[in-house]
Amino acid sequence: MSDERIVVPSIRLNNGNEIPCIGMGTFGSDRVGAEEVSMAVKEAIRTGYRLIDCAACYQNEKEIGQVIAEVIGEGTVERKDLFIMSKLWNDRHREAETACLESIADLGCEYLDMYFIHWPFPNYHAPHCDVDSRNPDSKPFSVAEFMDTYRRLEKLVKDGKIRAIGISNMTIPKLEAVCGLWEIPPAACELEMHPCFQQQDQFDWLKAHNITAVGYMPLGSPRRPERDIVATDVEDMKEPVIVDIAKAHGVHPAIICLKWAMQRGVIPIPFSVHNYRANLESAVTEKLTDEEMAAIGTLEKGNRLVKGQVFLWPGANDWHDLWDEDGKIVGMEEI
Repeated sequence: MSDERIVVPSIRLNNGNEIPCIGMGTFGSDRVGAEEVSMAVKEAIRTGYRLIDCAACYQNEKEIGQVIAEVIGEGTVERKDLFIMSKLWNDRHREAETACLESIADLGCEYLDMYFIHWPFPNYHAPHCDVDSRNPDSKPFSVAEFMDTYRRLEKLVKDGKIRAIGISNMTIPKLEAVCGLWEIPPAACELEMHPCFQQQDQFDWLKAHNITAVGYMPLGSPRRPERDIVATDVEDMKEPVIVDIAKAHGVHPAIICLKWAMQRGVIPIPFSVHNYRANLESAVTEKLTDEEMAAIGTLEKGNRLVKGQVFLWPGANDWHDLWDEDGKIVGMEEI
C-alpha cells in the first residue's frame, strides 16, 4: 500500500455518532516518554488515524494536545473528524467535571467524543507503583458510589463537554448491577481483549445491550510493564495458529490479532511508536476467512494480563476478587 492516507470504516454507536473501527492507544508511559508518544500520535493522524485513546493517568495528554493542534493547524484534519477519548482516573471520581475539563484543556479539543470511568471503583494507586502496593482506603465495588460518578458524567454530556460516556474494566455482575440505573446508556466499554483472552460472555452481554466493545491490549501486550508479567502468561502472537495464519497472509502476527478483533466487532486500540501504519492498514486489507476466524476462536486460555492487584481492598484475597469470576460481586456485601 502507498503512503497515501488510509481511510478506515466506522461503527455507529448507540447515540448515533460514528467511531472508527480501529484506534491509536497512547499508554506507553512505563517505557516511552510523553514526547515520543505524542510524535507517534502526530504521524499516526497524518497516516489516517482518527480515533485517539487517551487518559490523564498516562501523563502525556498535554503533549498529545500540542500535536493535535499542529495537525489541525496544518490542515491535515479538522477537529470534527477526530474521535478523541479520555478517562477519569480513580482519585477524581468525586471531581469528574474538573478532571474532564483538565483533559479537554490539555488535549486542546473543545470537547471529548467519549469519556470513560477508567475503573469502576475509586481505588487509587500512585503511577509506577509495585504490584504489591496497597491503599488502605480502597473499597469493594459499590453501586451507589459508581452511579454517583456516572451521574457526574451524564451531566457532562448534558453540558456539552462530552458526547458519550464510556465504562471500563467492568464485569458482567457489575454491569448487571448498574444496567438500567443510568439515564444515558454507556456507548462503549473498554476491556482487555486478545486471542488468548476473548471474554466471549462479556462481549455477548455488551452486544446484547448495544454497547460497543473497545479492546485494549489487542496484541497481548508483549511489552507491558514487567510488574504485570507472571510465568503463566501466554504470548498470543507466538501461538502456532496465529503464526500460521500470519504466514498465509504474508503479514506480522500482530495484524492477524487486529483483523480478528475488528471482524469480531471489537474496536482495537493498539499502541505503537513504529508500526502504526501497518496496524491501521489491517482494517482495509484482506480479511480473515471464516475458517481462520474459527481457528482463532479456539485459542481462549483465560489469559488475563491486567490483574489489577494494586486496586485490592483490605480483606480481599487476591486479584481474582476484582473480576467476579464466580458470578457475584466480591466484597460488595461488606459495604
